[in-house]
Amino acid sequence: MRLRRRPQAKVEFPISAMIDCTFLLLIYFMVASTFHKQEADISFSLPGVAEQAEPLAMPDEQILEIRADGGIVLNDMELDTPTSRELPQLVKTLQRFREASAATKVEAMLTINAADGVAHQRVVDVLNACAEAKLQNVTFAVEGEEEE
Repeated sequence: MRLRRRPQAKVEFPISAMIDCTFLLLIYFMVASTFHKQEADISFSLPGVAEQAEPLAMPDEQILEIRADGGIVLNDMELDTPTSRELPQLVKTLQRFREASAATKVEAMLTINAADGVAHQRVVDVLNACAEAKLQNVTFAVEGEEEE
């Protein structure tokens, strides 16, 4: 007895639908992307930082006070508003202090002296500003230290 084989059905994969989807995705990403103009090369030189041969006499540390109302005072200079969370003036001042200390080969140190009634969030805002300014040596004044 002869066995008849059934004809095997060929499996077909509709590739035209996949190509359509690929082109639709390509068009979507091309339209959704933003194009930036390449900056032109302008030949000019910026002033640099002068390196010091030996350390310059600078104050060892900067004292930052946080008042009970949220005001921030850095070396008798009031910065930002008591309600500001970002503290842009403090960040810029601390960045300049860090850069000046690096140029004079002096370690940049900051001591935070918070008043008794200061909210913890305000201290965290100041610490965030120190981190944004890349200041590494930050300490807290303890109760019993005298201000100079």
